[in-house]
Parts: sequence; C-alpha cells; structure tokens
Amino acid sequence: MQNRTKNQGTAVGRVTGRRQTGRGRVRRTAVPVLAGAALFVSLLAPAGQDPVPAADSVPAFPAVNYAVAVDESASLAPEDMKAEKAAAARIALGDVSSDSHVTVFGFAAAESGDQRAVDPVCPRTGLDAAGRDTIGACVDKLHSRKKDEGTGTDFPSAIRQGVHDLTDGTDSSQPRVLFLLTDGYMDVTDSPKYGPPEHRKAEGERQLGLALKEAAAQNVQIWPLGFGDQPRLDELKRMAAGGYQKGCVDLSSARPQPHKVKAADIGSTLEDIFAAAHCMRHEEGTSKRPPATLEVGISPLATVGSIVVDKGDPEVKVTYYDPSGAKVPTHGTYKKSQFELAGGNGPVEALKIVDPLPGTWKVKAEAPEGHRSLPVSVSVLWQGELRGAITMDPPSPQPGDKVTVTMRLQTREGYEVKDPRDYAGLRVRSELTGAGFSPLALDLTDDGKTPDPTAGDGSFTGTVRIPQTATGALKVSATLTASGLRADTRSEGGWAAPGQLPVTAGLDLPAASTHPGGTISGTLSVHNTTGSAHTLRLAVADVQPGLLSVSPAEITVEPHESGTRKVTIEVAPANVFGDRLGDDGLKLAGTVTVVDTTDHDRTLQGLPLSVRVTPKPGIWDQYWWAFLAGAALLVLLAAAATVWAGHRRKSRDPNGLVLRLVSEDGSVLNEHRAGHGHKQWYEFAVAEPHRSPRIERRPHGPYAVQRSPEGGAVLRKRGGRRTPVPARGQVPLTDTLHLALGGGDGPPPRKGGKPQPPPTGPASSAGGGGSGSPYGDYE
Repeated sequence: MQNRTKNQGTAVGRVTGRRQTGRGRVRRTAVPVLAGAALFVSLLAPAGQDPVPAADSVPAFPAVNYAVAVDESASLAPEDMKAEKAAAARIALGDVSSDSHVTVFGFAAAESGDQRAVDPVCPRTGLDAAGRDTIGACVDKLHSRKKDEGTGTDFPSAIRQGVHDLTDGTDSSQPRVLFLLTDGYMDVTDSPKYGPPEHRKAEGERQLGLALKEAAAQNVQIWPLGFGDQPRLDELKRMAAGGYQKGCVDLSSARPQPHKVKAADIGSTLEDIFAAAHCMRHEEGTSKRPPATLEVGISPLATVGSIVVDKGDPEVKVTYYDPSGAKVPTHGTYKKSQFELAGGNGPVEALKIVDPLPGTWKVKAEAPEGHRSLPVSVSVLWQGELRGAITMDPPSPQPGDKVTVTMRLQTREGYEVKDPRDYAGLRVRSELTGAGFSPLALDLTDDGKTPDPTAGDGSFTGTVRIPQTATGALKVSATLTASGLRADTRSEGGWAAPGQLPVTAGLDLPAASTHPGGTISGTLSVHNTTGSAHTLRLAVADVQPGLLSVSPAEITVEPHESGTRKVTIEVAPANVFGDRLGDDGLKLAGTVTVVDTTDHDRTLQGLPLSVRVTPKPGIWDQYWWAFLAGAALLVLLAAAATVWAGHRRKSRDPNGLVLRLVSEDGSVLNEHRAGHGHKQWYEFAVAEPHRSPRIERRPHGPYAVQRSPEGGAVLRKRGGRRTPVPARGQVPLTDTLHLALGGGDGPPPRKGGKPQPPPTGPASSAGGGGSGSPYGDYE
C-alpha cells in the first residue's frame, strides 16, 4: 500500500472519478487479502469517443509463485485429461499480478529405466501479458500416458518436483502454491524405484509422507483438484493437510483443501479455488449466448480485480463498460483505473483492473454467425482494503468503570460500508492493555445483542471493565481479518483517571443527512471544576482529509464554567466528491474528538459520526409545479402523436401487396400475396431459386418488404440495405431474379371490407412474424 499512500494527493484526486452504484447480480463464494496500488494518470475522453489509453506504468502487486502438476496416468479417461488441461491453462489467466510465475508439468510413474515420472511442459513463466499468452500452447503438450511411457501415479515425485520448481531461485517472501490436478489414486506397484514389488505400496506411502513434510518445511501449500467420476477425496484431503497450512490470512477459508472439479462448471470451481489460494474474492455475474450484454458487480472495497470472461468460442469479441457507462480500454489508464487484458485471442480472457470503479460493470459479447451456440459467462476476482475506526467510551475512565469499545468498518476513503456481504467472514480481535494489569481480550460483535445496538451495520461493539489496578495509560486495539481484504489494526489511547477530571465534556451530534457544502449542528456540554481556563481542541478523525471538518476547532472553557457551546460539522463541496457521490448519495463515517490540551492532551470525548451526503435537489424538486402544469399538454401531444403514428403504421402495412418473382426475360415465375408483417416488415425467402423459384414467407428470411406511404413498396435485404420498389417496375432480387409488384399494391382493405385471399406458398400460413427480427425495429 505504499504506492497508494504516497501518491494519494489531495482529497479531490482520491475521490473524483469514483462512483458507488449498484452491485449487480453476484454470488459470494468467499476467500482472502489485499493488493497494493499505484500512481494513476487520469485521461478524460471527449463525449461520444472511446477513451484513449495512456502509456503503461508498472504497478506493484503482491506476486505468487505457483506450480501446476497434472495427472497423466491411465486411471483418468481422455475427457478427464481434457478437463485437466483446461484447468491448467485457466489458472494462469486468473492471476492479478504481472510479477507472478508459474510452472506446469505432467506426471505419472517411471516403470522402467527409460521412463520418467515427471514430464515438464511449461518452464517457469512470468505472468505478464506476453507470458500469459504462451501458457496455452505449452499446456497443450500434456497428454495421457501410453503403456511404454509409464501409466502409474507417483505422487511423491510430483510433489517433490513442485517443491523444487517453487523454491529453486525464487523469492522466499512470495507465497508458494502447488495445484495438484488428479483423481487421487496413487499407483507405484510397477515402479522399481520403490523397491521389490511386495514393498512398493508401503514404500510409496512412506515417501509421500516425507514429500509432504518437505513441502510444509518449504512453505509450499498444496491445493488438490479432484478429477474423474470418483476422485479419492480422503487422499486429496491428506495431501492438502500435509503441506504448508498458513494461508495469506489466518482464516479457515485460506487453508488448503481439496475440491472436486466437474467439467461442466470448471471455470467457476477453479476460480473459487484460485481465489482461496491467492487471497481473493470471487463473484459470479450473468451468463448468456452472444450477442448479449453481461453484468458483474465490483465492491467499493476492491483495490485490484480481474474480470474473467468465459467465451467458450475464441471468435467471441468482448467490450467492457464501467458503471458510469464509459467504454474502457483493454490496456493503459482511464479515469484513475489501470487496465491490462490477457488471453484476448483464446476462449477465456481476463481484464485486470487496478483501482476499479465500484458498481455494476457491463461486458458486451459479440460473435459472428456460426459462433453463437455457446454461452458466455462473466465473473470477477478481486482483492481489497477494509479500514476500521475504533472508539472507547469513556476515553478516560476510572478504575472499575465499564467502557464500551466500538470498531466501525469503512472503505479506504472513510466511507461507511453499506453491504454486509463485503465483510462476510470477518473476524475482529481486540484487547485492552495498560499499566498495572495484564492484557484483557475483548469480544466485539455485530449481532444486535447487547451491547451492540444494531446487527449487520458494520459496527462491532463490546464492553470491558477497567481493572482496579490500572494506574495510567490505556490502549484498546482491534484487528480486522476478512477474506479478500487486507488485515487492518487500529488502536485508541486513553488514561485511567485517578479521580474526578478537571474538565468534562459531552458532545451531542445526531446522525443526519445533508448535501455537499451543507452543515450539521450539535452541542457540546462543558464543565470546568477548576479555577483556571482550559483549551479544548475539536477535530474529525477516521475520514479522508477534506471531506468533513468541525467548527470551531478550539474552545476555551473559562474557570468554573458549566454550559453548552454550538458545534458545526461542515461537509465538503460537490467538486471534492466528484462521481463518487452518485445518484443515491453516500455515508461518511468519522469520529469527532474533544481533547483537553491544557491537561496533557487528555481525550475527553470520541464520538462516532455518521453523515449521509445526498446530491442537491435537481430541477424537478425546484420546479415540480411547472412540470405538472405542462403534463396535460404533453398528454395531448402524445395522444396526437399516437394517432399520427397509427396512421403511419397503417400506411406501411404490407398486407395485400402482391409480390411477383420475375425472370431475366421478363416472365412472371411466381406470385405471392403478403400478409401482415413483423413491425411492418413482411419477411420472406426464395425457395428453389434454380429449379422452381417461388416466394415463401419465412421469419428472419433474407428479404423483407413494407408498403411505402408514397406508393409502391420498400425492399430490404439482409444487412439493412433498402431499395424502393415502384408500383410499375421491378428491382433486382438475386443475380437472376427480380421483384415486381402486382395489382394488389394499392392500400390495404378498410376494416369491414372484402377479405383478402390467403397468401400463397408453403410458408405463407405463418403468423405475423417471429418473436424477433435480426433487422431490429424499422418503424
């Protein structure tokens, strides 16, 4: 986080361009910690134009070293091998760090002197944009072993190879993760290296235990992925538990565990596992066949994320739009977010985003004809930052007093966390320390049970009694630990008062709502028991500087004064919030502190403050009466427009048009009477154009006609090209056929008039068009 802190700049620079919007349809699957961020350059594209990418910078992300071991033994069917290969290639695409590295190798068993248990296919590869594109090609070298290659399953050799790849010349400070793709059935019965045949099974088990101990000693996590109809989950669980157990955070979800992988949902399953191993969160978005627009939500806590698109077909082309509706680049920087695309030419691509705009992202998927049969799905992997603001009430208690400790959750800018799902699985550890007593553990909860006032509001509360032996300084601290979020430790200092304080203060600031630039009023009660004046300092803490301020900043309490003072909280102007304010507003969470500077900066009050900031009233709120006064006029205009539109639709209705198919020599080959069309277009095709050409009604056919209000008709060919068809004349339809109108090209019969004869042709009995048209609406 050094880069983020160092380059924060002003409050305007940190807030502008970020907007908190809806989250979209997402599914929480949990899992763990944060990534850093970097300096971003803001490029604002002119309206109506695509953003122009800025030059790439080099962000600092936590890197991970990992290896992928793929079971090539005979116990796995060909379709299982195919699924393993897909998973191996997919692992590299989900990583958010360009500094991570991966090796991939296959394994089975060496059953003769000229065979080897391990088959390296991908050497250690950096996962920058170029490296990711090479993973697919080398993973494709994995294959099911033939009998002369050794078809057993040698887990000890596979684990030792993974440990070697992860420790040889690598940075020991980076996490080491071994993905083991297998069905879990070890078979070394034909491997001479394990001794005589009758001892090989026992020796294989012994060697597996030693290999697992070595992995644990070298800090290598083992994440087994079970393939096949019935993977041996007990053996996979044993191998997961035998490796290094300390994950990226101290949560059970971060500890290695086995997962059964189904070919049908390999992407979702793998991302769940990948997120757990790499301390991230996984959220699923929507899934549709192209052409379609998919949605996925990104939390306001996210500092770095990767939108993963399972295209199924490499021909699918994807465009990305942020929550404000702007098309974003696939490389470079735009609106303080940095982008990098990987795998754009394959069936799976991932758009990595640093400092993503929170809210619902849209992914537009398009594909040419013949490449639209497979669904496209979207999901996001992200890491983020959650901060806490801690208060102790009262801040200067006497020995024996009970104090209430509250830890409130915030985003990194100091906004309140709105959605409890953002901190799902959160653990808060707290303790009270001080002079004269041993540390006391506190239980902080957000369950709505006393002393916590409200469940699920992001405030964790607990109480503790100050020991009678307390003699001086006090400190209460709390550490937040949650999946996908950086652990944050906060502390608040206090003092065990030996007796009555010289000055006491009580602040009353109710939770309120206001607009940018607005103010909130409260009162400060003061009581000075001494014969000398005391100076109190007021400030707002635990919120990004510049968003909230308190006035007056200092108050002088006269000797023996007892009374109240007016206190005002001022909210920053709208330009400081920028797009972050959004349409629904946001909540600011801070702490107003009152410190007695005359009494060694003793804290007298630490009051949690919650301010909802909403946009100023719009035009409607100011001039609603004018809008209502004009509503009747608009209704009248709408009614007139409806009548006009109805007349216009009738004038275009193709019902009754006689379509003639004319040969090059002018002979009429076929006549066909049009019926009512789909959205005023009658769609048709030419059947048997080279033998017995005839017009047939066909929804989504390559041709369509509608009546022209000026007389005659309009022919539309696939692709949207239109050609006027005169009442007397003809126009080209194909290379050898023309279209002309017959005697029925006049206006359609009036209601109650003589019924039209039924349309001719095998398909002419169809209703007024299909459920939709590839041409769209042409009214």
